[in-house]
Amino acid sequence: MSSPEVGVKQAPPPMEFKLPVDSEMKATKIVIYSIAQPHMRAFHLSWIIFFFTFFATFAPAVLIPVIREDMSLTKTDLGISGVTAVCGAIGMRVIMGFVLDIIGPRFGNAMTMLLFAPAVFCMSLVQSAGAFQCVRLFIGCSLCAFVTCQFWVGSMFNVKIVGTANAITAGWGNMGGGATALLMPLMYEGVADYVPAFHAWRYSFFIPGGIFILLGVVSMLFSQDAPQGDYRMMKETGQLTQSKGNIWAVAKCGLLNYRSWIMFMAYGYSFGVELTVDNLIVDYLYDQFQLDHMTAGGLGALFGLMNLFSRASGGMLSDLAAIPWGMRGRLWVMFILQLLGGVFCLALGLVDYDLTATIVVMIIFSIFVQQACGATFGVVPFISRRAYGVVSGLVGAGGNVGSVVTQTIFFQGSASSPDMTKQDGLVWMGVMIMGVSFFICFVHFPMWGSMFFPANPDVSEEDYYLAEWNADEVAQGLHTPSLRFAMESKSNRGSQRGSKAKAEAAATIAVTDAEVKPAAAQ
Repeated sequence: MSSPEVGVKQAPPPMEFKLPVDSEMKATKIVIYSIAQPHMRAFHLSWIIFFFTFFATFAPAVLIPVIREDMSLTKTDLGISGVTAVCGAIGMRVIMGFVLDIIGPRFGNAMTMLLFAPAVFCMSLVQSAGAFQCVRLFIGCSLCAFVTCQFWVGSMFNVKIVGTANAITAGWGNMGGGATALLMPLMYEGVADYVPAFHAWRYSFFIPGGIFILLGVVSMLFSQDAPQGDYRMMKETGQLTQSKGNIWAVAKCGLLNYRSWIMFMAYGYSFGVELTVDNLIVDYLYDQFQLDHMTAGGLGALFGLMNLFSRASGGMLSDLAAIPWGMRGRLWVMFILQLLGGVFCLALGLVDYDLTATIVVMIIFSIFVQQACGATFGVVPFISRRAYGVVSGLVGAGGNVGSVVTQTIFFQGSASSPDMTKQDGLVWMGVMIMGVSFFICFVHFPMWGSMFFPANPDVSEEDYYLAEWNADEVAQGLHTPSLRFAMESKSNRGSQRGSKAKAEAAATIAVTDAEVKPAAAQ
């Protein structure tokens, strides 16, 4: 992952921001109603772009009752299409983690939207089950925008509020799944007033396709990669270097850290479950309770629309728990929310006899599973500073893997579950969520501890993050961003060690500044 390094070629001009910033020029405050460049501009573009990738990915699922009649699709065809819609993003999210280190989040977003816009338009042309599944695969690849969203926001906001910032942007982006359930039927009905029904659903996809192109252009022209500026300018002024040298050094930092893989599994059964439910909930309500298409879409939209506050509240709970209890508090919040998500997923499968009970349990389930997503990315930014993009990509891919697994096993994604009803699938998916949540107990940071074990007093944040660099890289000053991040991350010690952390942070600032100046002169 590329990291800013203080002026090697020439000193950059002094920078002024409309938000208060820390030593890394990251904002220490979130002002929702602002679009100030660069922090809040990146904040809002991140969630809006992710919102519409979600919208386009699940738009076909919302119109399934019409599409399956038009093309005579079988239950197996629909199950496979649900899996393909989320499996494409698995590889794309991992790749995007590496790409962001090279081209930056601004071009990462623009590339995603412009590259996959044709796939959204192509949905209007499909004539067979195979074509329908293939197009859903390519549209689903655009969900890699999640990695860009989290990377961009994580690069713009201070560690004390990064959990909240990440959760708000990801949650509002995920809300696209609920919005599409609400809006696509309305767009379809509106178009159907003028053209035959089997043409109307096809024309409806021109709207999200056009929005993809618009957002790609806006991202490229009206935003910047980092607080210091665009990657290209930062490279020219020496503020940004390919500081890893060997890309494998970066990959190893992320891929060989066992915490990355536990977060991968946990996210698979929080965000992955959310993807699965987004794919099936409208069709489930339509068939189980004999609702009309508009009513099923409106009620199904409630699941995704809870992201307006639920995922953000998960990130906020993580940040609040970190104030008195540090990282151990973040891990406990994540565990409790994920466990409760599993409980209510199981309950959703047991109340299929009553529509009111189903909707109430669905809303509670959605709140907990989405809060667990937010709490997960309250932990992820601290796993590796050097390989932040790789870790974000890997964990993000875990969400899609979880969705592929649950849909394949429980929701007619293959011949292995031909007789399992959606109700049974929800019950057993809840059991799996609860089982996976216990892996969070094994996440241990030596300087902060884990859920059940305290920190090692002999290990500091600097020890942990600088272990990712070798002696030659340290001699070149390439470790400086990690050193600054270690300083800022001392807040994860909790209030009990807070005063000591502040004193150490002040000393670290002085040492860092003293080290950087000779390195820049060289």
